[in-house]
Amino acid sequence: MEGLDINSLEEEALKRKKRLENLKRKAENEKDTHKDNLKPKFRSYKPLDKTLKEDSQEENGKDTGIEEQIQDQLELLKTPITIDEIDITNLAPRKQDWDLKRDISKKLEKLEWLTQKAIAELIRERLKMNQESIFEAVATAELQSEKSDLKQS
Repeated sequence: MEGLDINSLEEEALKRKKRLENLKRKAENEKDTHKDNLKPKFRSYKPLDKTLKEDSQEENGKDTGIEEQIQDQLELLKTPITIDEIDITNLAPRKQDWDLKRDISKKLEKLEWLTQKAIAELIRERLKMNQESIFEAVATAELQSEKSDLKQS
């Protein structure tokens, strides 16, 4: 164990211990904050319990942001829309089967390749059959020419 130094190993062990302690502390803090967030929120229900009523009233007082959001939306509607910014090509609806064609295109390419390969194989077989029939025709022609030569002599 030439490259290992005992001091460096101890230092690394101490660093590891510190990291583990930090992770444990962090996990405990997250548990505590999670417990605080577990209070029920009553949006469409008014609780009968007094302590829960107080909590729900505090939350209801915080909902003033909705009115501000509505006002912001109304102000945005008042601003004029320029037609130059709208791209008309994006407004046209897509065909119903556009996603099917996209998903199947790779499979269709493979099928097309296999089809071309099969057609080429069939053509080769037919050419071989024709070649054999051509050889037979040539052979019969030679036989006939030899017979005619024999008859003539």
